[in-house]
Amino acid sequence: MTTWFISDLHLEPARPASTHLLFEFLQHIRGQAEALYILGDLFEYWIGDDFLATPEGQRVLPILQAFRQVAASGTPIYFQHGNRDFLLAEQFAELSSMTLLPEQKTIDLYGQSTLIMHGDLLCTDDIDYQKARVLFRSPQWQQQILAKSIPERLQYAQSLRMQSQQTAQTKQEDILDANQTAIEAAMRTAQVTQLIHGHTHRPAIHEFNLEGQSAKRIVLGDWYQQGSFLRVDAADMQLSAEFH
Repeated sequence: MTTWFISDLHLEPARPASTHLLFEFLQHIRGQAEALYILGDLFEYWIGDDFLATPEGQRVLPILQAFRQVAASGTPIYFQHGNRDFLLAEQFAELSSMTLLPEQKTIDLYGQSTLIMHGDLLCTDDIDYQKARVLFRSPQWQQQILAKSIPERLQYAQSLRMQSQQTAQTKQEDILDANQTAIEAAMRTAQVTQLIHGHTHRPAIHEFNLEGQSAKRIVLGDWYQQGSFLRVDAADMQLSAEFH
């Protein structure tokens, strides 16, 4: 049996190829996987579960159904929030047969204690983003946003996305990457030597020394141009743009 990890799909109607790839992937693992972990940013943005009741939101329902079919085949699906879909809540999870996880979670991965997370918390050099993150994750701010109409929320989400894209272009590349000190601190706190995350869109497997022990950090890629899949079993770990 295998366990799969994906993140940063950034699904949206403007990029249907990513959604089609997700359907193919879910069909491939259905009944064949021990678990599926989605480490955030499943959607380009998510404005609240009540969006599903709108005509535009109805187009998301086939995705939920595909997840349900995987879960019904015996493969549990776990979801961690990203910086684009932190408003995804219990209704979505129930309709897609997912289990919502906290933003940091330690799992037993074939005998290897492993910390999983979206990864934005590790980008501590991006001070402006970390300040905004505290605001976006606060219950008070989320209540204010969810009190707005759906058209207002859509407009706000789109403006935030444009602002984020413009800001990222002005920042140095290393500021947008995970900070090694933050990485090691998170791993020490969790008492692990293996970390899996997404967010930075820089797929790679990094090996380093952590207090005299061999440590590993696996970074998942995004789905803007192609897929990114981490396949793990008891004997091997493969990070690839292909799932076959």
